[in-house]
Amino acid sequence: MKVIFTLLVLTVAILLTPISAIADDATKNQEIAQRFAKCDTNHDGKLTKAEAKGCMPRIYDHFSYIDSGNKGYLTVAEIQAVADR
Repeated sequence: MKVIFTLLVLTVAILLTPISAIADDATKNQEIAQRFAKCDTNHDGKLTKAEAKGCMPRIYDHFSYIDSGNKGYLTVAEIQAVADR
């Protein structure tokens, strides 16, 4: 009986693990979107290096790496993708 209970507890723990990971990613992505919106001063959906400088310093420091296409701006999706790595 103890073995069955132990297996049941382990199964539940394994099944709940991915849900918490998804929740963490969703929370992180939401936080990034909120910070992005505050930093995107002209509200064009693009974050320039100048906009990132005072508002998102880690993004500013790695701007060239994230902006691999050398567009001169970043989107919230690009920042979230880097954060998900």
